[in-house]
Amino acid sequence: MGVQPIMSDSKTTEELFFDKSEMSNSSVQNLLSNTLRRSDDGELFFEYEQSESFIFDDGILRSANFDTNQGFGLRAIHDQTVAYAHSSELTEKAIKRAAKTVNSVQSGHDGTVNDEIAKTNQKLYCEDNPLDSIPFSKKVKVLEDIDKFVRGLDNRVKQVTASLAGSWQAVRIMRANGREASDIRPLVRLNISCVVGENNKMESGSYGAGGRETYENFLKNDFWEEAAKEAFRQAIVNLDSIATPAGEMPVVLGPGWPAILLHEAIGHGLEGDFNRKKTSAFSELLGEKIASSGVTVVDDGTIENRRGSLTIDDEGTPTKRTVLVEDGILKSYMHDRTNARLMGHKPTGNGRRESYGHAPMPRMTNTIMINGNDEPDEIISSVKKGLYAVNFGGGQVDITSGKFVFSCTEAYLIENGKVGNAVKGATLIGNGPDVLKRITMIGNDMSLDPGVGTCGKDGQGVPVGVGQPTILLNELTVGGTEI
Repeated sequence: MGVQPIMSDSKTTEELFFDKSEMSNSSVQNLLSNTLRRSDDGELFFEYEQSESFIFDDGILRSANFDTNQGFGLRAIHDQTVAYAHSSELTEKAIKRAAKTVNSVQSGHDGTVNDEIAKTNQKLYCEDNPLDSIPFSKKVKVLEDIDKFVRGLDNRVKQVTASLAGSWQAVRIMRANGREASDIRPLVRLNISCVVGENNKMESGSYGAGGRETYENFLKNDFWEEAAKEAFRQAIVNLDSIATPAGEMPVVLGPGWPAILLHEAIGHGLEGDFNRKKTSAFSELLGEKIASSGVTVVDDGTIENRRGSLTIDDEGTPTKRTVLVEDGILKSYMHDRTNARLMGHKPTGNGRRESYGHAPMPRMTNTIMINGNDEPDEIISSVKKGLYAVNFGGGQVDITSGKFVFSCTEAYLIENGKVGNAVKGATLIGNGPDVLKRITMIGNDMSLDPGVGTCGKDGQGVPVGVGQPTILLNELTVGGTEI
């Protein structure tokens, strides 16, 4: 009978949403079936989340927050019309009110609920609650130790900030025909930043890491010491940097986190809703060559313990490894159930929402460019004069045109095939569809980001991952600070 929830997850969500309330699973199910009987699709989404965060700044615990959030979202879909109601009140009375709201928009519609959903037994992360795994005192002590450690690295360290955040989310998705799916999702993140100063010049560096697991691995001395050293290293690199020359030049993107450019510049353009509405630069290009030969890009929500991974998406669809671009050819878009239905495609497990207060939409999970055959050193040595971009900050992208601007937080000049001076203030300016065709070399050193990505779309933020090998763009516009 449809999706069979993993028993431990199902047992946990049964206790959270029914045993601890006055609600009856059977009566809620009957209510849901009656509400959605004339709909084309829809679901009842339950969520319970505990979260915490700590910020240790300049030797002081500046904040320690704990929050519990719970509620439901009821959605009914009629052709392209979406009716959505939500509440933090977990009672049958509240669900009945929500049902009345969504029913008000389906007058005269006579659809057939599509409850086809794939089965899955995949389990990509533990269900342990990170908030319970480590005592409060130890979390604060580690942050204090990080602060002291970074300050002890160099007398040029002027400021240190260390933060820790964790959450434990339980979701249960109920459909009109009695099918249900449950998921328990842990998530943690450690972040370290520091400011260094010398000769009236101040610069900063940071490093973060996280994933769908508990805190233990991230709070081990060996791990956070290396993370602290990396934040300090980046700050020193920026302290010693020179102005960036501007102009058209070859650009080498390093492995791992620089794939955030891939995520923004083309990833959003391959989400199903933009292509159904024909507002993406990649609309109606399935089967067409959109990138250089050798370029293969996947969205993979099935990587164990990764920040962007999900056992099931927020519609109950199992996540998968979706090949978006294969050897330069556009093969697929990323779909939730609604856009898949309207476009005549299959859902890809990319229906995601920030919380019960939001309706799901097509979103990325872990978006990755697959390895090529080139050695990273050979890629750099092939460039006579260009830029080597290692880390990125923020960026802006126009989905319709594909135009983007990204700021580099760590970058170097390449001169005569060798990495030279670090540069400050470099920006990369280009066009997503165009940049894919400018990839001329692809490294064999693919790596994933350390687990820090959050993607924003239509006011909703969700955790994501990226990854890529070292790649060479034969020409890109670099905005600089050199006068």
